[in-house]
Amino acid sequence: MDSQVEYVLRTVEERDIRFIRLWFTDILGILKSVAVAPAELEGAFEDGIGFDGSAIEGFSRISEADTLCLPDPSTFQVLPFDRTSQNLHQARMFCDIAMPDGQPSIADPRHVLRKQVAAAAKQGFTCNIHPEIEFFLVKSLDTDGREPVATDTGGYFDQAVHDEAPHFRSEAIHALESMGIPVEFSHHETAPGQQEIDLRHADVLTMSDTIMTFRYVIKQIALQNNVRATFMPKPFADHAGSGMHTHISLFEGETNAFHDPDDEFNLSTTARQFIAGVVHHAPEISAVTNQWVNSYKRIVFGNEAPTAATWGVSNRSALVRVPTYRPGKVASRRVEIRNIDSACNPYLAYAVIMAAGLRGIAQGYELDDPAEDDISALTRRERLALGYQDLPTSLDHALRLMEKSELVADTLGEHVFEFFLRNKWREWNDYQRQITQWELRTTLDY
Repeated sequence: MDSQVEYVLRTVEERDIRFIRLWFTDILGILKSVAVAPAELEGAFEDGIGFDGSAIEGFSRISEADTLCLPDPSTFQVLPFDRTSQNLHQARMFCDIAMPDGQPSIADPRHVLRKQVAAAAKQGFTCNIHPEIEFFLVKSLDTDGREPVATDTGGYFDQAVHDEAPHFRSEAIHALESMGIPVEFSHHETAPGQQEIDLRHADVLTMSDTIMTFRYVIKQIALQNNVRATFMPKPFADHAGSGMHTHISLFEGETNAFHDPDDEFNLSTTARQFIAGVVHHAPEISAVTNQWVNSYKRIVFGNEAPTAATWGVSNRSALVRVPTYRPGKVASRRVEIRNIDSACNPYLAYAVIMAAGLRGIAQGYELDDPAEDDISALTRRERLALGYQDLPTSLDHALRLMEKSELVADTLGEHVFEFFLRNKWREWNDYQRQITQWELRTTLDY
């Protein structure tokens, strides 16, 4: 028996864990779960747990409904809370999705990312990820389509004193770290009710699992504080939206492949080519990194959200930023991707970002000079005059670019590519069908 499996089975028995939740996501990044009792766990490791794949968004057709989830013992973690009983201990594991013949499911987002991890390894790289995750605390999610009410009126780095959940972040960090998820920083963000928690770097697959766990834990801690958490990119018209600025670095063994002490910005040729790949392909991958209609309200009307495919050094208006906090420190040389938002499917979003960067390395893309302007303050004509390529301004625009993208089709695979497009076109058409309050206020008396 595998040593990791042995550890899980022993821990379940020693800690009297009553239920083990097996987690995976659908194509849109919605968390799915099936609970198994300890007596069934060894069988789940050996044979998987069968379920109806046709009932999961984008997984399979009725004729291919039999699907297996295979628990990954390396992801086993005890959940830090339970709202029904202090004595009812539970744990979770992420699963890989497989077909009855044991082949990986082409619809599994985790499998899509694994393919990019393998592609990076073939080029000699491992990929580390460090996200800064923003979200809002609001009084209720049941608003009947109206704007929610924030739990506080704080601003950037404000110390919570009188808000409705003053201990929220400390409780959330305690819960995350009790699961072995290390937190680097946390603070109040610029908008009322907006929070940011930054996670310590990990390999890209582990971090994607961690982000899904993070969302679950944050929502549970919010419930315990009688408030609610939302990862919607822009719930407030007059305040900044929630991004998930992501720091990425590639390593060759123990060596940071992005660092070059002789370069003016300490960027290696590999780093420059990776940045060039992300910048070049950013418009066509935007539908995946920013997958909702609402995502583009943050990009077009948000603060410090990138509007053009650019890069810069310490420039927070650029799509790709090169941080300069510790310019000479080899291990810290990384690039920050700033368009991605907190409501993406992290497996798919990181897969297309990696694919873009790796394409840049493999084909030797050239990197232009860094942007020094406040890009968000420029007009469209000014951006075009400077040679900047605009990012999509709507989901419609993003999907049209994605439809033509050979890179995205190859990265996601035909099944995920086609289903994602069908689902998102349906979302866009539903959005277009609405008659908004703004239209009625401005045009009804015409």
